[in-house]
Amino acid sequence: MPWFRNFLQLSTSTISRHSSLQRQAALSPPTSLTHSVTRFITTQSEPGRCAGLGPTKPDEKPRVVVVGSGWAGCRLMKGIDTSLYDVVCVSPRNHMVFTPLLASTCVGTLEFRSVAEPIGRIQPAISREPGSYFFLANCTGLDTDDHVVHCQTVTEGADSLDPWNFKLSYDKLVIAAGSQPLTFGIKGVLEHAIFLREVYHAQEIRRKLLLNLMLSDVPGVTEEEKSRLLHCVIVGGGPTGVEFSGELSDFIIKDVHQRYAHVKDYIRVTLIEVSAFKKFCDGFELLAQFFYLCLEADRNDAITSLLSFSIPVLMKFQKTLIQANEILSSFDDGLRKYATKQLVKSGVRLVRGVVKDVLPQKIVLSDGTDVPYGLLVWSTGVGPSPFIKNLELPKAPGGRIGVDEWLRVPSAQDVFSIGDCSGFLESTGKPVLPALAQVAERQGKYLANELNRVGKASGGHANAAKDIDFGKPFVYKHLGSMATIGRFKALVDLRQSKEAKGVSMAGFVSWFIWRSAYLTRVLSWRNRFYVAINWTTTFIFGRDISRI
Repeated sequence: MPWFRNFLQLSTSTISRHSSLQRQAALSPPTSLTHSVTRFITTQSEPGRCAGLGPTKPDEKPRVVVVGSGWAGCRLMKGIDTSLYDVVCVSPRNHMVFTPLLASTCVGTLEFRSVAEPIGRIQPAISREPGSYFFLANCTGLDTDDHVVHCQTVTEGADSLDPWNFKLSYDKLVIAAGSQPLTFGIKGVLEHAIFLREVYHAQEIRRKLLLNLMLSDVPGVTEEEKSRLLHCVIVGGGPTGVEFSGELSDFIIKDVHQRYAHVKDYIRVTLIEVSAFKKFCDGFELLAQFFYLCLEADRNDAITSLLSFSIPVLMKFQKTLIQANEILSSFDDGLRKYATKQLVKSGVRLVRGVVKDVLPQKIVLSDGTDVPYGLLVWSTGVGPSPFIKNLELPKAPGGRIGVDEWLRVPSAQDVFSIGDCSGFLESTGKPVLPALAQVAERQGKYLANELNRVGKASGGHANAAKDIDFGKPFVYKHLGSMATIGRFKALVDLRQSKEAKGVSMAGFVSWFIWRSAYLTRVLSWRNRFYVAINWTTTFIFGRDISRI
């Protein structure tokens, strides 16, 4: 049949032409991909040079490199105008943590995904624009003269991969690397305690708590070991420690007593308030020794005047010592007393002391008291990370990166710093702002607006903004503080400072305000839906106690 043979020949030629076109398309990358790849410098094509992103060209958009994915960095990325800038984020995590609700995830009130917001959702340009990227890496160094950031990839859990180094050229650099928990040099904290700053911290706390509950119910466990396993110790009486204590006491009363009836009488919660008391005491002792030596030396009237001037300072210092050994020291006195009363009523034991040593199964206080524990959560404040300490940049009091009124680093062109890692230089006459989410968020919003204004004035590229005047300096106005203490109760302190007057309230109404405020502050509608659903299901069915 000739027609059938012709049909087979025609089909074969068509398929062969289609296959050759597919092979050519596979070997030839898309134009957009080729343009994107040319931005990278690779060690294979250019021997001797480190892989990374090279400097931007005059006809390209300037590049803003953001170090960190916390409150400050994410708020800046959300507000940056991506029609003016390419945005590159470098961070060891690919999400932002909504920290005010993190304590709720430890006991199953909320699921972990409810408090984690992916970077690609905060700034969609990172996922779709050819010049914007997110790199899972840590910053290891900074060259302000050449406008280059040195980075090292994060490869935790990938045994087949070794971390490698790369460089990023920037036009504007925003350091928002956050902070790290303070341990005050106490031995054993890093090895045996769990912090509460990241989602994986909350996951570890939840697994440890549920594991101890199940192990304590195993036949053959002694009464002493059972009591230790079910003793939860929280060190630090700030908002994080108090909120976790409240969530934990709620979990014990509403869920553990019903589902672990055999061990419900053994589980205990102890909150140890230490704060910076140890260092305060050391500093106070040194001051006392100095003045004692001055008196012994019988110096002239100048020393006497100095001593008389220092008396009110010492009195204020001593008052700070006393307040530093109380829970929620930044809140109103009445609210602190209310919180103490409610926590004790919920079964939380409050201890005031100084931790001397942390061992695998107990902590030792300065008076020699041993406190056995099965779960130890450490929340005693934050300080600058080693990366921040090692940067050769001017430092503010406390070791943070020093910035001026416009959040610029004065000694480095095109370098800015926001969030917990930054503080005003002493020359500005402004105090170092507290390490709070609302401070970081407001700094990120302010700096995004300033960078947008500079970009519109053709000052986005490196060294192009020297003659451009920045707008109004950054001014922080405290909006107040809130903390939940469990049992449908919370604290709301709307004073602008400790000395100022303002509205302070506690109880169920405060708890409703706390939940409503944080529900509206969750970044995306998706996570707001998650949080609302989690709260509803927990209220109706109780917390999830599955150990996954």
